[in-house]
Amino acid sequence: MAPVTNARVLFNSVPQEYPEPGKTILHDTSQTIDIDNAPLNGGILVKVLELSIDPFMRGRMREVNPNDEKSYIPRFTLGEPIDNFALGLVLRSEKDGFKKGDHVYGFLPFVNYAIIQPSTDPNSISYLRVIENKHHIPWSVFVGTAGMPGKTAYMGWKEFSHAKKGETVFVSTGAGGVGSIVIQLAKQDGLKVIASASSEEKVQFMKECGADVAFNYKTESTKEVLEKEGPIDIYWDNVGAETLDLALANAKSNARFIECGMISGYNTGFTPIKNIFQIVAKTITLYGLFVNSLHPKYEEKFYEDVPRMIKEGQIKYREHIWNGLDKAGEALLAVQDGSNKAKAVVHVAEA
Repeated sequence: MAPVTNARVLFNSVPQEYPEPGKTILHDTSQTIDIDNAPLNGGILVKVLELSIDPFMRGRMREVNPNDEKSYIPRFTLGEPIDNFALGLVLRSEKDGFKKGDHVYGFLPFVNYAIIQPSTDPNSISYLRVIENKHHIPWSVFVGTAGMPGKTAYMGWKEFSHAKKGETVFVSTGAGGVGSIVIQLAKQDGLKVIASASSEEKVQFMKECGADVAFNYKTESTKEVLEKEGPIDIYWDNVGAETLDLALANAKSNARFIECGMISGYNTGFTPIKNIFQIVAKTITLYGLFVNSLHPKYEEKFYEDVPRMIKEGQIKYREHIWNGLDKAGEALLAVQDGSNKAKAVVHVAEA
């Protein structure tokens, strides 16, 4: 077969605020690849099918600085393809444990075709998992509800919520890939769920997921809702800033706060938390959630439970899919400014 275009999504410049498609992120079609003959050097050739677009990716769009080695995740490299959690199809393999036709999940570059070789970097074969899909759910779900966002919700809830039937939980960004699953897990545990999101469409989805109180924080007062429906035993935080402040003010004694993300500060800077002393006054416990640290304890159980629960309808999900690698920049911006309607996925190709 003659060489084919191997399009890439490149990190082109460090954004000052929101990432700009065509400036921060560029779609490049200058490279080709010989699918049949490209050297694998003991690795595998993967056709990229589905890409996850996640809020934390904004934090990787940063300047080089001496503290980079202290970050929990490396920055993107200027002029090189960005990468993230993705699903691909093995086309060729020189590595035991992987064969042609396998679907693999893990960190992959934003390209049409990727050669993954044994190494110690995040794209290493050792970070890839072969997905069996014995429940025959859509492949795109394996980068969302059955992927990292689902793992974050499932593992974080099991590890940190210490949930008791009859308690009250508040979930911010409740219609997102993580928050919507937290709502459903909390309802399965018998909790009252308060959840917020940024549109009426998202509010409707939160209600479908089982939220007892679902509201649009742009048109309703978070303060008034929490004062009426709280106090809260658990707060699942995806946004930080004023919402975190209000959750602290409306928490019960011995409340648990699960700090999953703070997207309100990713693009325009973080704001001080005024009610921070409530942690002391109410003996609140804060848990920082970095899902990779929970994989050894929960990953096998996650893949045993969650795909089955999706198939059986026990976990509902929605996706906002952009078709084509060239749409990755648009999807990245949508996740940062909140205009995505559900879990953001870039569909690159069919298997």
